[in-house]
Amino acid sequence: MASIKEVKLNGEKVKDIKLNDDIFNISNDVILKKAIRLQMNSMRQGTHSTKDKSEVSGGGRKPYRQKGTGHARQGSIRAPQYRGGGVVFGPKPRNYSFKTNRKERRIALRAALSDKVFDKKLIVVDSLDIDSTKTKNIKNLLDSLKVSGKVLFVTANDAEKLYLATRNISNLAVSMVSDTSVRDIVYADYLVLDEDALKYFEEALG
Repeated sequence: MASIKEVKLNGEKVKDIKLNDDIFNISNDVILKKAIRLQMNSMRQGTHSTKDKSEVSGGGRKPYRQKGTGHARQGSIRAPQYRGGGVVFGPKPRNYSFKTNRKERRIALRAALSDKVFDKKLIVVDSLDIDSTKTKNIKNLLDSLKVSGKVLFVTANDAEKLYLATRNISNLAVSMVSDTSVRDIVYADYLVLDEDALKYFEEALG
């Protein structure tokens, strides 16, 4: 059973926490990729549309007679080979979403969390409650936790001050643990959980 140290926001160690191997020590790239594709597809509007030759206006009359002109026979100037003609096999409105079962979604979340443990990009803090909402104080917080790049803070408690302090920084995000998706975790360079969020994942995925 792997363990990880819990720290305060100033980087000071609090204690060691043992991680559940059934949640934080698995790998399944196939289901993980499927879960990310599911979320990405659900964000697509699917409203793209092109017209085929039957939908393009005009072209009701045969452009010239069938025989005797020396040209290939044509039925309409709105055929695909003409400028202004219809599009062959063009995109039509469609729904890109698909379904996965509950077991797959749980496995995907476990795999995403495990990847952060394998890469040593998971940070557990005792609390994400900060005193100030000033953005300039966040740099000190990041330096203390030794994190950089895209950082996702996940909490099970009220983190309004942290949200207000980080909302103007494009590479930082704050999420409630119940709203955190596989894509959010995978796309983050570092995942910072408070202790209650870690317990939530262990109870929900255990």
